[in-house]
Amino acid sequence: MRVGAVVITMGTRPQELNRLLDSVAAQEGEPVQVVVVGNGTALPGLPSWVRTVELPENLGIPGGRNVGIEAFGPGGGEVDVLLFLDDDGRLPDPATVQRVRQAFEADPQLGIISFRIADPDTGATARRHVPRLRASDPLRSSRVTTFLGGANAVRTQVFQQVGPLPDRFFYAHEETDLAWRALDAGWAIDYRADLVLHHPTTSPARHAVYHRMVARNRVWLSRRNLPLPLIPVYLLVWLAITLARRPSWPALKAWLGGFAEGWRTPCGPRHPMSWRTVWRLTRLGRPPVI
Repeated sequence: MRVGAVVITMGTRPQELNRLLDSVAAQEGEPVQVVVVGNGTALPGLPSWVRTVELPENLGIPGGRNVGIEAFGPGGGEVDVLLFLDDDGRLPDPATVQRVRQAFEADPQLGIISFRIADPDTGATARRHVPRLRASDPLRSSRVTTFLGGANAVRTQVFQQVGPLPDRFFYAHEETDLAWRALDAGWAIDYRADLVLHHPTTSPARHAVYHRMVARNRVWLSRRNLPLPLIPVYLLVWLAITLARRPSWPALKAWLGGFAEGWRTPCGPRHPMSWRTVWRLTRLGRPPVI
């Protein structure tokens, strides 16, 4: 099974990027082919075995990753599986990619694997990095309904069947958009606690743009993917959750601005999931209203 990896970078963490590449090169089995995408930046000197793409402007996370996918041919077709890894992460276990290969080979319906993100100093996994509602035990693997954008593996057949990540999202919820389309097409998603990416613990919520994009993209996500009766339910639930979290006034103002922007701006093509998929998500423990 041919494996590639896509890493996007803003060029601000060259030492961390090199550590990540070293950890990929140390993986057991056939070498992993790697593409590093400079997202609106020139790239530093990288090992000769790494493919590079320098973009003249920052296309955002999904846009940059889509460029990386296409660097492996249409829909990533030159490889069977693509890893997506944050540039400041590191694979501590050299057997990780071999276990990824084995998982996909053992289950033909498995489309996406979400890794466990752990702080390299404490070993702790943040609750928000466990892609399910029952997140209290990050060491429990399970079938899930979404995945982590900077620590995952995707069968390239998924992209070829349901399309790429949504470019216009720029940042936030692009993974869930792809996950819902993949699940609607019959693919499965696994969270694997034994596949670890070391990554320092940070909070994106410290930035106002985070709150705006999270709200805008949540509206776009629902408009693109949910049956019409579920759209207001989903968004009202998330409005209530946001208010219950009692954000600061600047954060709430940014969130409400993004929420309004999500309604007045184009969200991209609409492909509502079937009611069968709604029931499947519900059985997996996350009905698409939360």
